Amino acid sequence: MDPAFQRLFTVEEANALLPTLRKILDEVALHRDALRERAPHMEPILEAAPGNGGGKAGAEYGVEAYNLYLAIERIRELGVVLKDLDLGLLDFPHERGGRVVFLCWHPPEERVEYWHDLDAGYAGRQPL
Repeated sequence: MDPAFQRLFTVEEANALLPTLRKILDEVALHRDALRERAPHMEPILEAAPGNGGGKAGAEYGVEAYNLYLAIERIRELGVVLKDLDLGLLDFPHERGGRVVFLCWHPPEERVEYWHDLDAGYAGRQPL
């Protein structure tokens, strides 16, 4: 197994994780959107933070950022690679033809149906 990855997935194992990953991706999107909504108002708060700690708005922003981190970390702990926050693009390390490649999936796809070489990315997706 490639030491860069904690595990390799079969297509069946990747598909079995999709319901869990969809829920986590919903949470990722919720926190991502909350951060984006607050970001334009953060500059003056961050400038004042050394003197006042950022106040309530700074604390709320920090909580959102931490919650986003935790959701992304749950994906990583499953052994899955999050490639794009906006698309919800996920890669699953997989052995194909004696080498490690990625199974590739993102919503709204129903199941994992594509793969690509580690360095090919989304543009190099090929049907299974």
